[in-house]
Parts: sequence; C-alpha cells; structure tokens
Amino acid sequence: MTSLAVFVVALGASQAIAALLKAIANGQATGLVGRQIWLRFATWILLALEFALAADILRTAVAPTWDDISKLAVIATIRTMLNYFLAKDIMA
Repeated sequence: MTSLAVFVVALGASQAIAALLKAIANGQATGLVGRQIWLRFATWILLALEFALAADILRTAVAPTWDDISKLAVIATIRTMLNYFLAKDIMA
C-alpha cells in the first residue's frame, strides 16, 4: 500500500510537470493555469495520503502493540489534518 501511495504521487507529479511544460510552451503560464495544475496535483496527493493511512492501519492491525497504536494515532491525526486543509484549499 505504501508503494501504491508513492506511485500515485509520482503519477500526479508527472502529470503536473507535463501540464506545466505544456502551459509554458503554449505561452499560457499564468497564475490561473498554475492554480489549476496545483489543484489537480493536490487531488493526487490527497489520494496518496489515503493510501498511506490505509497502509499504516493495516500494518498496525496485523500485530498491534500499544506503541504501534499510539504511533498510528499520531500519524492518523497529522494525515487527517493534512487532508482537511488540502481539501479546503482545493475547494477555495
């Protein structure tokens, strides 16, 4: 699952780079186009964060210790906050 999250980010990054290079080549590299590229990339990042959180949950479910559970709680909180603020930025 973690490798899937890395793949999703790499796919999103390559799509964003291609869109940016296309915008520069066409002379359309404006703030609005840059924002659209960022929003598409942010969507990929949100998906990757979901996969990464799912991987951590599954890893902890296999052989949980209190240390693993507390680490998962901290990671889940941080990733949930990242998802919330990134989704809020996308909606703006």
